[in-house]
Amino acid sequence: MEAYGLRILQLHSNFIEYKPIEKEGAVVEEAEKKWQRVEEVEVLFTCIEKGDNKAVAKKAIKEIRLALKKLKVNRILIYPYAHLSSDLARPATALNVLKAMEEYAKEDGFETYRTPFGWCKQFSVSIKGHPLAEQFRIVLPSEVKEKGEEKVSEAVKAEEALKSFWYILQTDGTLVSVEGFNFSKHENLEKFARYEMTKVRAVQQIPPHVKLMRKLEIADYEPGSDPGNFRWYPKGRLIKSLLEQFVTQSVIDYGAMEVETPIMYDFHHPSLANYLDRFPARQYILKSGEKDFFLRFSACFGQFLMLHDTQISYKQLPLKIYELTKYSFRKEKSGELVGLRRLRGFTMPDCHAICADLDQAKKEFMIRFELCKEILEGLDLSKEDYDLAIRFTRDFYEENEDFIVSLAKLMDKPVLVEMWDERFFYFILKWEFNFVDNLDKASALSTDQIDIENAERYGITYADKEGEKQYPLILHCSPSGAIERCVYALLEKAYREQQRGNVPILPLWLSPIQMRVVPVSEKFVEDAKNIMEKIEKYHIRVDLDDRPMTMPKKVREAETEWVNYVLVIGPKEINSGIFQVRDRKARTMRKMKLQDLLSEIEERTKNKPFKPLPLPKLLSQRPRFFG
Repeated sequence: MEAYGLRILQLHSNFIEYKPIEKEGAVVEEAEKKWQRVEEVEVLFTCIEKGDNKAVAKKAIKEIRLALKKLKVNRILIYPYAHLSSDLARPATALNVLKAMEEYAKEDGFETYRTPFGWCKQFSVSIKGHPLAEQFRIVLPSEVKEKGEEKVSEAVKAEEALKSFWYILQTDGTLVSVEGFNFSKHENLEKFARYEMTKVRAVQQIPPHVKLMRKLEIADYEPGSDPGNFRWYPKGRLIKSLLEQFVTQSVIDYGAMEVETPIMYDFHHPSLANYLDRFPARQYILKSGEKDFFLRFSACFGQFLMLHDTQISYKQLPLKIYELTKYSFRKEKSGELVGLRRLRGFTMPDCHAICADLDQAKKEFMIRFELCKEILEGLDLSKEDYDLAIRFTRDFYEENEDFIVSLAKLMDKPVLVEMWDERFFYFILKWEFNFVDNLDKASALSTDQIDIENAERYGITYADKEGEKQYPLILHCSPSGAIERCVYALLEKAYREQQRGNVPILPLWLSPIQMRVVPVSEKFVEDAKNIMEKIEKYHIRVDLDDRPMTMPKKVREAETEWVNYVLVIGPKEINSGIFQVRDRKARTMRKMKLQDLLSEIEERTKNKPFKPLPLPKLLSQRPRFFG
């Protein structure tokens, strides 16, 4: 699933009791064969893999410190535990790394215990019953250096230390503390609020969409790359491409001008260096000659530098530019990189709007809010599938309460509020639509912000009615969120529907194979080919199962591939023109004329982009990408 790294299973425990039983391995520490007990302790079952070193140990303790600060725990037990991996470091190396962890933990002020290395041990542990009692993390060697730490922006540090006040804003404008709100009818909102308040992003188990993305041959991990960068198979590339086209066309229809900008920027450029410390993202750094560069994590840099050189009049505001960034990069923490939820390399639609003042910005903000809702609806994600978060400072809320409440009214259900006493970031208001998955992890899809700093930072101006130069406000919007995250949300939703007893399915316009023609025997393959050619003319992705298998088995395989319509071809169908159609969404077998079926598909995919099938049309000629 990931590159090798130090692996830790954390258990917030009432107690642990252990006893060394028998020596095993070439490297064994001295120990007494008697029971030991430690109470009120965070037990760290720790596995050392190839490539791990003291720097990884130091980073692990640093991450654990941040996690335990929230739990107010200061006692830890490091327990060597080889069962978390099959690619272990040499015993001597593993012991050195464990000792380094122990040393760093003590230096960091932890009351630290460690079980003896090289022993088979008997143990009993009592785990506390709260959501953060069990956590799993991976610390990768590639993320740390023996000398010095990776560069982290001031905004990242500030975000980790920021004091937040959490509320639920109701549609009537009432602001209720999270602790005082009745979540009985808002289960997902409660999960989302708890996730945001704990700020624990690490994932302890594999989410359902990972199995689905492999089963459906959409995407997979790329072991030859940095973790968080994926390979996309033909079906997945098709889905991504259709999503990219749909979002891009929606933003262009909204009035944005599409541009393209570089993916790499000078780390020491005066405007960029300052902005990096205002944006909470970790960067990839690389060298070219004597200069340090970073890979972009959004389209802001290129678009802002472009706007700096653009002559803008007040008559042209709001001015909107857009880019589909292929790719953006964020060096997310290793323990958070599971599946498509959080990546290091991703495709981000990014739209900025230049506004003259706050009144104009508010009006444009509302237009974009509705645009984002429409885009998610086009993906078959309704407001029941996501929750709204709004983030701002206390003084902004006091001055703009009616405007903030209007967002909740448009959402037509309670929303999560994060409020700060002081503003650190460059924006005064931010909102996101957040999807809560089957592991109760939340991920932002659409988002928008009102930026009051970057126009001046980048020297972006417009000429007012008197011809004087003025600094505008800038709206930052990703109308769908990362394209990869949209795929994640669709697969997680499909799994959830399956758990509810419904058929898992993708929206018809995004389904890689919309229709499959299945002849009842080999002698009808040529007839099936002729029918398939007729169907293709209607911009429908159709294939033909020409393999020497029974018809029931072919239909079952089409089901496992989530094919929307299965068209059975036999002598009755050819003679009558009435076909047996298996409709996945309706879960029925219907008798239909071909033209009626084609009209139905045309209606269901109206106003959506189309691309032809990216695979051989005959299944006998098709390779398997994931076995």
